[in-house]
Amino acid sequence: MRFTKMHGIGNDYVYVDCFAQPPPADPAAVARRISDRHFGVGSDGLILICPAEHADAKMRMFNADGSESEMCGNGVRCVAKFVHDHGIATKPELKIETGRGILSLALEVRGGLAERIKVDMGEPILEPAKIPVALAAVSEKRVVNFPLDQEATARLQRAAGAEQAGVEARMTCMSMGNPHLILFCREVEQVDLSDLGPYFERAALFPKRINVHFVQVHSPHEVTMRTWERGSGVTLACGTGACAVCVAGALTERTERRVLAHLPGGDLELDWAADNHVLMTGTATEVFTGEWNG
Repeated sequence: MRFTKMHGIGNDYVYVDCFAQPPPADPAAVARRISDRHFGVGSDGLILICPAEHADAKMRMFNADGSESEMCGNGVRCVAKFVHDHGIATKPELKIETGRGILSLALEVRGGLAERIKVDMGEPILEPAKIPVALAAVSEKRVVNFPLDQEATARLQRAAGAEQAGVEARMTCMSMGNPHLILFCREVEQVDLSDLGPYFERAALFPKRINVHFVQVHSPHEVTMRTWERGSGVTLACGTGACAVCVAGALTERTERRVLAHLPGGDLELDWAADNHVLMTGTATEVFTGEWNG
């Protein structure tokens, strides 16, 4: 199987061109093996680039644990770059089909190669049942600045570096095609991500598990975030998560609707526009190609 390694600000996946070759028979199993950073290629997961009836291409995304996810913001930028740079559709604007629906992407092209890409990520989904969050009653039918239960609050207080991190015991949840939990804190680098990430990801409150983001606000226009991704663990970036952080900051009046998000792998520009769509702009990078026989 031929593959291409790509990343969007450090959120790296193995990409397979299913225009040129058949998709793997068991992509979940391939994702688990190929993602291993010691015995495989090493990645946050596997993304298949497939023909689509009503778009320029379709992406299917599998996390490192083999679970299939609906969407990846950094991944879809890389899919658009691959589609453009490898001649599948050499247009400045592309349509990519995802589990979130068909997304529109605008490419900044230099020297024939796509570099920065703006994605219309669609509207945030705030209804608890559609995220999903298993809460019986939520005021205004949203999980915004909602108090954590006693068990979760105690877990925050017991975590390593809890006093320095200063994680607030309030959560904001939404879906950007996949589910996100946002927790604001005082010092994001002090958060014990390897402890708190898996705890919240698999909490009973989230029946389909959830992506977990800890966020430090520097100003109304600038934040720093760290992520525990559902099915992949600690990652250097999460595009849909950054979009969710942008919306959460505005909803809780911590930030404006346009922010620069610093992630361990790089920066993303986010804009929760007046039409309720979230626009995300960032780079996409091709690293190398190879053959997989595992």
